[in-house]
Amino acid sequence: MRFGSRNRSHNFGNHPSSTRTLNGGIRPGKGERVTYSVRRAAYTIVASVLSVFLIGSLTACGLGTSGGFTHNGELAGPVEGKSVDGAHVAVGSKNFTEQIVLGKIAVTLLKSAGAHVDDLTNIPGSNSARSAMLRGNIDMQWEYTGTGWISYLGHDDPIEDSHQQYIAVRDADRKNGLTWLPPAPMNNTYGLAIRQGKAKQLNITKISQMKDLPLNERTFCLEAEFANRNDGFQPMLAEYGIPPVPSSNISLMDTGAIYSATDRGGCNFGEVFTTDGRIKALNLRTLEDDQHFFPKYNVAPVFRTDLIRKYPQLEPLFEPVAQKLTNDVLQDLNAKVDVDGDEPSEVAWDWLREEGFVK
Repeated sequence: MRFGSRNRSHNFGNHPSSTRTLNGGIRPGKGERVTYSVRRAAYTIVASVLSVFLIGSLTACGLGTSGGFTHNGELAGPVEGKSVDGAHVAVGSKNFTEQIVLGKIAVTLLKSAGAHVDDLTNIPGSNSARSAMLRGNIDMQWEYTGTGWISYLGHDDPIEDSHQQYIAVRDADRKNGLTWLPPAPMNNTYGLAIRQGKAKQLNITKISQMKDLPLNERTFCLEAEFANRNDGFQPMLAEYGIPPVPSSNISLMDTGAIYSATDRGGCNFGEVFTTDGRIKALNLRTLEDDQHFFPKYNVAPVFRTDLIRKYPQLEPLFEPVAQKLTNDVLQDLNAKVDVDGDEPSEVAWDWLREEGFVK
């Protein structure tokens, strides 16, 4: 099957329809949706003035910054002693919640390791973020394996095994002067979610079981693009052998409306992104993609190779942190920003402390 680019942004506020060219564009290839607009607390006058100059210079380069204060602690636990004193690292991210939180985790970790860090998180779109890496405007960002393979490196078909997908994109991107460190377990891909009570009533935990449901129970809330993509809804039904449904069984809506409509019973199955905080906040259940239809979008720390060669300790600094980033963890962190209204920098700091990486 053919997978095109997808846009992704996570946000609970206004969710415009995803164009999926980017998601954070989630991946211009993959669903990065709704741009996160950071609510800033008031900081000092000096910080505000510096912010103005920084934003101006970044805008001229086509970049952006989420701005704001980030903490600076001391390394602890499994990363204690992995200092990168003297390193100068420009950290970028795309402009949706998950990416900004991950960016703030990197900024905080690097500052705590003794690096001088330029916080250039909140770059508008995957293509812009990728270009910034290739040009050397930023030295590090978290990126999704599926986005790298499909959107940046130009492949049509994803690799089913998540580890092999990582190996393929890591090896292929070396020629571009980029080093992909081992990815996190989290996989921010498409999924179908259902209310917990309804899942029990229908006795369904996997997408493949949907084909045995009566027609009146196969109702869906979808984005218009997913409903019509050549790698979206109809090909998924065909791949799983699920009988087609009439248009009356499909409700087309914006991203943000899908979660609430699924929660209210407006449909039984809603198209979601698997690390979205609303899944847990609304107590929805994501069905297992047991035939591995959807591409893998594991996130990994990506550095410019020249920086990794100069500071090889960056790999043991980031690897234990990445391994803690599961779907459940990202759902929690995303929800703290999008549901609870917390600042991404505070969410990042609190998580790093709770996991024992900084103190």
